[in-house]
Amino acid sequence: MREIKSYVLRQGRTTPSQQRALDEFFPRFGIPFSDSILNAKELFGRSAPLVLEIGSGMGETTAQIAQQNPALDFIAVEVHGPGVGGLLKKIDELSLKNLRVIRHDAVEVLEKMIGDGSLAGLHLFFPDPWPKKRHHKRRLVQPPFAALAARKLAPGGYFHAATDWPEYAEQIDEVLSSSPLFRKELQEIKKRPTTKFERRGIGLGHPVRDLLFLRRQE
Repeated sequence: MREIKSYVLRQGRTTPSQQRALDEFFPRFGIPFSDSILNAKELFGRSAPLVLEIGSGMGETTAQIAQQNPALDFIAVEVHGPGVGGLLKKIDELSLKNLRVIRHDAVEVLEKMIGDGSLAGLHLFFPDPWPKKRHHKRRLVQPPFAALAARKLAPGGYFHAATDWPEYAEQIDEVLSSSPLFRKELQEIKKRPTTKFERRGIGLGHPVRDLLFLRRQE
């Protein structure tokens, strides 16, 4: 069992519209957590590259990425109710057929619900940086996570992370670069929509860094 979580469940206030979305749309666009491996072909009704996003926040960026990439299928994993409700609302408003949501811990989702070698990509945009040194053990990107991510990615699949905390960026870089299962992609990273957390960081003068690693061919 994983004892240290990379997040604290700060629920905050769920607005009436978010609660309505949770009640009305989760049965349509949500995926209940289970111990069974997902069948993406059955879920989306087609065979397409599958991308999983860890921590979709309020969902605006996630929905935009899915809308801009109709040839890909996306699963967003988020623990916070208001964010899940916000994303479900966007899925309905935009009539997105290629995006589903799981409200659960992302590591457990990867371990229990995602088949080995089944992902074309993993997104981790602006995770909690846990800036205090005594909390660094809570950061998601550690060697065990790198091994888990590599197991779930297909050969040639990508891991795209972004953060506005330079020290965490260095940790992500070091952890993934040290893994024999990944190689760092040095070419220009495809632009992504700006997230709410990114805008906040830029407003505080934080430098934003994107990192891209590819799963090595075995």
